[in-house]
Amino acid sequence: MINENTKIELKDLGYNEFFESERKSLGLTEYPIARIIAEYKELYRVKDTDGEYLAKITGKQMFEATKREDYPAVGDWVAITLSSDKTATIHQILPRQTMLSKKYSNKQDIQIIATNIDIVFIVESMNRDYNLNRFERYLVLANEGNITPTIILNKIDLISKEELDTKIKQIKDRFNNIDVISTSTITEQGLNDLTNYIEKGKTYCFIGSSGVGKSSLINKLLGKNEIKIKEISNIKDKGKHTTTNREMYFLENGGIVIDNPGTREVGMADTNIGIENVFDEIITLSKNCKYSDCTHTQESGCAVLKAIEEKKLDKEKYQNYVKLKKETEYYEMTDLEKRGKDRKFGQFVKRTLKELEK
Repeated sequence: MINENTKIELKDLGYNEFFESERKSLGLTEYPIARIIAEYKELYRVKDTDGEYLAKITGKQMFEATKREDYPAVGDWVAITLSSDKTATIHQILPRQTMLSKKYSNKQDIQIIATNIDIVFIVESMNRDYNLNRFERYLVLANEGNITPTIILNKIDLISKEELDTKIKQIKDRFNNIDVISTSTITEQGLNDLTNYIEKGKTYCFIGSSGVGKSSLINKLLGKNEIKIKEISNIKDKGKHTTTNREMYFLENGGIVIDNPGTREVGMADTNIGIENVFDEIITLSKNCKYSDCTHTQESGCAVLKAIEEKKLDKEKYQNYVKLKKETEYYEMTDLEKRGKDRKFGQFVKRTLKELEK
């Protein structure tokens, strides 16, 4: 963590040439620059080279904001002014270098998880949480945000070494060129590997379901119980939310980490590019399909379906690809289109039920 008595520089908080160039182009050189390190209801905590301050956005910003991306998020760099009461006013958000976001199925607006991240740690625990398809969803989000993903298999004390080796092989077979770190906060296996993986001045965001151990891992990295941990239900072996707000922490080695509330649902945002990057094998195969608009679901001459038949393509990976594509297409529909689609589906169900009654 950063020692309060030691003078720090903006680069210690993750600042780089990209942000300085954007700051100059926006004419904000007269404003002090700070980073959003925590987000509360209508309030933010920011950090600069001199300290931390509670901050609010201006009324003008609030009036002009039309979507979630217009508001600050943890990880953002902002232009501020300081008041005599040690509070700050946020005047403008610097353009984001990267952004990790998701979308809930019942909401139109996206949710920003964090911004200006270098690496996202996708954490799954070695109990009921482990799921390759969920990894795939997180990888799509990382690719869409132009963020490098790394997988953390946590709570490895719950399984044997043979089981762990099998799971790592499954991941390596399913996903190309991705780093995997195995950890346990109980036996402290892999914690040195995780610490050494984190570099000074870079920002790392932990994401995953509730109870996978994200906060426990960060506490180990910090060397103290900075984040309060709730107990895990013994009945369903599922964790409760240990983090209620996103927050940034600074490690002794100069690394920067962001903790997140547990995710119950990994919703797709505008992720067509992210999907294509994760499923590049399918995209490559599709170039040999008979029809240029092939949906890879039922058409004759489909190279993707042929690869599945010949066992050259993993069937589960294909099924997840189709599911994610359909989900993304649904999110991209207008409300009117969605109502029309839902109405047609309702009519189809009624017709089917009547035919069954006959």
